[in-house]
Amino acid sequence: MRVGLVASVAGIAAFLRPFGLSIPLAALAGCSLGIFVNLIELRVRRASLRSLLAGAFGALVGALLGLLLVPVLGRNGLRQAATVEFFAIAAPLLGGFVGLLAGIANADRLNLDSIGFLTKAAPSSPPKLLDTSVIIDGRISDIAESGFLDSRLVVPQFVLHELQLVADSSDSAKRNRGRRGLDIMQRLRKMPGIQLEISGHDFPTVREVDLKLIELAKLQNAKIVTNDFNLNKLAQVQGVEVLNINELANALKPVVLPGETMRVFIQKEGKEYNQGVAYLDDGTMVVVDNARRSISKSVDITVTSVLQTTAGKMIFGRYDDRPQSSGERRAASSASAVSGS
Repeated sequence: MRVGLVASVAGIAAFLRPFGLSIPLAALAGCSLGIFVNLIELRVRRASLRSLLAGAFGALVGALLGLLLVPVLGRNGLRQAATVEFFAIAAPLLGGFVGLLAGIANADRLNLDSIGFLTKAAPSSPPKLLDTSVIIDGRISDIAESGFLDSRLVVPQFVLHELQLVADSSDSAKRNRGRRGLDIMQRLRKMPGIQLEISGHDFPTVREVDLKLIELAKLQNAKIVTNDFNLNKLAQVQGVEVLNINELANALKPVVLPGETMRVFIQKEGKEYNQGVAYLDDGTMVVVDNARRSISKSVDITVTSVLQTTAGKMIFGRYDDRPQSSGERRAASSASAVSGS
């Protein structure tokens, strides 16, 4: 369809030869116009309904103001017909362009809920604001790709600015984290089922990024997606809904009950006497009593308790390091004798 559009416009231009152009130049101009229209269509496709409505309204108001300005200019010394004709075309065009940009820049202030026929048929879920920490973390892209995020994702401009500062840091670790966040942004933008928007709304009187994010969430009735503990608590105190990636990860971890046995690999010494520390595949820490002598070994432990915290889950267990009973020793010696024979 796109190729057909370009070919059709090029053919019409070659047949009609506007501006007195030759057939090859007219065909080239028509082909360029068709390609330009395709590029605009690709750009408009990614725009939200809010931006489209605000931009169209701004362009209409700007064009009308430009038309009203033409008679005023004609009564103030513009006597040449060519000059008046130029301003009759240029003033509405320039006014519409300025209005279009102004409308898009202030699209966040447009409340679509007040327009009943746009929202009654298909009520949308509240938008989700992404903060810097959850973008750098990267798991948001996997969650979005799985289809669990079904509404538009909004990244404020001040969050992008903070992300850019991290990416330009002199510290190599911070710089790598910042660049990872920018890569995640590109990945989210390319996902076909994700509507990613960059919000230009700012709060100049508020200095901290977390407070700006909370104010924007209140303004747009949005939810904040984060894994920052402090932002999570601060937003909840102010009545803003928060989706914490860490809480989601903890909810998906397998349930372990006291009394169950599990096999773990003791990696290092614990803080308390005769303790060992192991980690599950999902990163959950396992603190094992009586396991100090079993470092760098895989042992079977009995779970004694499970502690759930805001930072994650901790499992406490006990390793029975008592020597084997006489019956177990005889069974082991019999097995070794059979294997030796």
